[in-house]
Amino acid sequence: MLKLRFIDKIPPSLRNKYILTIFIFFAWVVFLDSNNLIARYKDMRELRSLKNDKEYFTNKIEVDSRKLRELKTDNQSLEKFAREQYLMKKADEDLYIVLTPSEDRKIRRRNN
Repeated sequence: MLKLRFIDKIPPSLRNKYILTIFIFFAWVVFLDSNNLIARYKDMRELRSLKNDKEYFTNKIEVDSRKLRELKTDNQSLEKFAREQYLMKKADEDLYIVLTPSEDRKIRRRNN
């Protein structure tokens, strides 16, 4: 008797075997399968992120290749690069380094 009362409380549309089968199938696809929709969403999000990273690094390689080609061909640009990046100077000149407040804070954090 208890069993019949419980079944009677279920709406007739959910007692239909076809609708019940479809509901179980969708639950399986969304949550239980190894290739479920949640995992596919995470994989697609990671793929999108990796494509963005690929595009960024491809552009970075292109820019760096142009700079390298310029440094190999032009002595003036090589000297400019060495002076700016490695703080090189000629024997008879003085070098003054001017930092913005944000650059100064970054250097102090690294040294502490």
